[in-house]
Amino acid sequence: MTTVQARPAPDTRRWKALAVCLTAGFISLLDTSIVNVALPSMEHGLAASEAAQSWVVSGYALTFGLVLVPAGRLGDMRGRRQSFLLGLALFTLASGACGLAPSASWLVLFRLIQGAAAGMVAPQTSGLIQQMFQGAERAKAFGLLGSVIGISTAAGPLAGGLLIDSVGTDDGWRWVFFVNLPIGVAAFAAGLRLLPRFPVATGRREEFDPFGVLLLGGAVLALMLPLVQMQQWTGRLKWALLPVAALLLAAFWAWERRQGRNGRAPLVDLNLFSLRSFTLGSLISLTYFAGFTTVFFVYSLFLQNTAGYSALAAGVSVLPFAAASAVGAAIGGRLVMRHGRKLVVFGLAAVVVGLLGVIVAVQLAPLQSVGWATALPMVVAGIGSGLTVSPNTTLTLTRVPVHRAGAAGGVLQTGQRIGSAAGIAVVGAVYFAHLAEHGRSVTAIQLGLLTAVGMSVIALLLAVADLRVRQAHPEPERAAETVRRGSEEGGAEEVVRRGG
Repeated sequence: MTTVQARPAPDTRRWKALAVCLTAGFISLLDTSIVNVALPSMEHGLAASEAAQSWVVSGYALTFGLVLVPAGRLGDMRGRRQSFLLGLALFTLASGACGLAPSASWLVLFRLIQGAAAGMVAPQTSGLIQQMFQGAERAKAFGLLGSVIGISTAAGPLAGGLLIDSVGTDDGWRWVFFVNLPIGVAAFAAGLRLLPRFPVATGRREEFDPFGVLLLGGAVLALMLPLVQMQQWTGRLKWALLPVAALLLAAFWAWERRQGRNGRAPLVDLNLFSLRSFTLGSLISLTYFAGFTTVFFVYSLFLQNTAGYSALAAGVSVLPFAAASAVGAAIGGRLVMRHGRKLVVFGLAAVVVGLLGVIVAVQLAPLQSVGWATALPMVVAGIGSGLTVSPNTTLTLTRVPVHRAGAAGGVLQTGQRIGSAAGIAVVGAVYFAHLAEHGRSVTAIQLGLLTAVGMSVIALLLAVADLRVRQAHPEPERAAETVRRGSEEGGAEEVVRRGG
């Protein structure tokens, strides 16, 4: 196989190109949460049933997660610029179609397409960062990406509340999608001009792996469906899909090993999992997103259904987390080169402390002022989140060779989507079950948040374990070299040498 050294774009352009990537990432991630506060508007203006509303939310997450790894591999093979622009164009068109949907069924269909397009964009962003930046600049770029992840996820309810409050209940939900149009068009035009045209690897090994795509797609579908449809699919039969997912994952693993032995490029290079930094980082990301994203889900429901907050007021109440997360991510991008995994441990500990503070505030504060009472612990949790997401992403991908960066980013983000779906399913089940059985909403939100804390604690324990093993047994260079084989990328990143 012949590869060509991927060289960074000129300094004056690559930061502008990064801004294009982050803008597209912002609107695609914003759409994971902005619709949550728009569901009552959809019910009022479109007569959307509970099942349709559920699919508007879960369908997007489902197709988003399904497309990530194949799209990342496609970017590795055919060029990330082309894949990014195609995904962004499709996302923008699907957003317009969602806003114009004449019925709930059409809205669900367009929403599925929109999620798939978002899944095409996401891995190209991390892959382009790997190509355009190195060393400390790469850490800074991932820090900015972490800021975007934190802000977009937390600001979704606020943005949705502002739009519905401005436009009205009947058509407010449509503008939740229309808002993507000018941003998407502007980002596409800027991307055509600014995104670098890196040469891609050529040779027989760079074939696509359609059977691997089918196996992995079936596994992700079987794993996520019972999670995203937990409230709608009653009974226990849905959990029969989980062993099906395990069997498909085992078959996918065996097939990918066979592809590697036969000299063909697999969909996912399994040698990546020989890197402790990648394996542990992916697990930390999965478990953290299971706790982090669920907080806004149950907390927004509690504020609107129990405390009597409007959609806008509920969105404002999570603004401290979003703002603090942006600050924490910016700081994390600067400090990760110096402190490595210690920074992630500190960030996760701050998240746990902050969420426990939210639980205490909910118990002690009057309902009408609970948003103010939780502001300070939300700030603590937000700073911790910023110190977790972007440094962990940097440390997870730092040893991955550039020509595998798209697929590796897809694996990492697929774990995040699965973690989010699993967390919402588990935390939502705890919250709704206690509410239905006992009717005590304050206790229900506390139990739900405590479940989210438990998931964050698991991520913290994984980070501590990785830190201890890393200090006692630094990851050998030969493991990274196994994955790097065939790439002309240089030696290990400085962050790894410093204990990251």
